[in-house]
This record gives sequence, C-alpha cells and structure tokens, in this order.
Amino acid sequence: MAQFELSAESLGLTAEHLGIKTWRAVIAEFIGTLLFVFVGAGAVVVVTGILKKSPGSDPGALVAIALAHGLAIATVVAATAKISGGHITPAVTFAAVITGRLKAAVGVLYVGGQLLGAAIGAWLLKLVVEENVWSVSHLGAHSLNSTALTSDGAGVLVEIVLTFVLVFTVFATAMDPRGMGNLAPMAIGLAVLIDHFVGVPLTGASMNPARSFGPSLVANFWTDHWVYWVGPLAGGGLAGLLYYSLYLSCGEEG
Repeated sequence: MAQFELSAESLGLTAEHLGIKTWRAVIAEFIGTLLFVFVGAGAVVVVTGILKKSPGSDPGALVAIALAHGLAIATVVAATAKISGGHITPAVTFAAVITGRLKAAVGVLYVGGQLLGAAIGAWLLKLVVEENVWSVSHLGAHSLNSTALTSDGAGVLVEIVLTFVLVFTVFATAMDPRGMGNLAPMAIGLAVLIDHFVGVPLTGASMNPARSFGPSLVANFWTDHWVYWVGPLAGGGLAGLLYYSLYLSCGEEG
C-alpha cells in the first residue's frame, strides 16, 4: 500500500508539482469535463425534453443516453489522456491520490477543474435550450428512482458498484503499464456505456460527482445529491485500492 507523509513534497505542494505541466493538465480536465457534461447531460435533455421519452420506460431512450455518455467519455479520455491522464471524474482522481498515483495537491486542482468544467458545461446547455425543455430533467441532473430502489442506501450501493466497474477498468487499462495503452479510452467508454444500461433507471448512473454537480448547480436541483458523492468516491476508492494492492504494487516490486 502506498505510504504518505505529511510534508510539502509528499502532498505535492512544491513548485515542481504545481508548475505549468500541472496547470495544463488541470485545464485539460476542465475542458474534458465541460464537453462530457454538455454532451451527456445534453442527451438526457434532448431525449426527455424534446423527444418526450423516458429512459425508465423506453428502451430506445435508455440506449441513446447510454451511448451518448459512453462515446463521449471515450472521446474526451482519448483527447486528454496524454495531458492529464483523462480522469474526467473526481472518483478516478480520488482513487489515483489514495493509491499514490497522483499527489494530493494536484488531485485537488484536478477536482476543482472538473467541477468548474461541469458547471460551465451545464450552463452552456441551459443557455442554448429553452427552459420548458431542460426543466423536464433539471438539465440532466441525477436523482434516485424511489419507486425502484428499496432505500437511499440501495442507491448508494448501486453507485458504488457502477463506479467500481469504471475505476477498476481505468486502473487495469490506463494506469497499469501492462494495460491497453491507446485502446484504454475504448474500454473506459464501454464500462460507462454498460453501467448506464443498469444504472439509468435506478440512480441515473452518475459514477462522477462532477457530472452530477454541474447540472444540479445550474438547475438548482439538489435532490439526493449526497448519494452522487458518497457512492462514486467509495466505489472508486475501493476499486483503486484493490487493483493497486493486488496487481500494481506487486508488478512494481517484481
């Protein structure tokens, strides 16, 4: 397990870690998350507000939203991977920090860039779409399907499992030197896509606190919002720690 000491160097609070390379990476995370939210949440807005379809009852609507998110994340990860690692979600950043793959201070900047990008992406969506269209889904904000879930805790568990799938895939294909390399974005996109098939009718399939935060902030819709921080961070952290402990640390040592 990665060991941390509370020093400026270990936390990444040095000029070396907070230099121009890091800020370029943060900007890449900002741009990538902005585009992901605009496209992903935009698909929800179009399907529910213009096409008048519900992903909870219309298979075509579910497929459209899943494809939009899966293809969007594959695209932005491919575009930003060589600059920032293509995290796009605080869940991946959190897992990278607690496993020592990323300095804590840099991780905080990443998350800040992701949240700001998500907010701007949602704001741009609100800017171009009539309120009677985006208000149907609150700009694609997430909330629990209380008629399908046994409790709020069940919603948290769904998000834990879905995010575990995503972050485990990220570690296996992108962070592991033995991974898929340039093909990693495709695997990550597929993980998001298949998670949406299960998660959209239950929790909305966030896996990404930034994706949930942007629309919630701009639409001022905070129902069940805590779930989309607790679940993804817990699932992402668990996946990162498990993969690092079982595979990465052994590989690095041997």
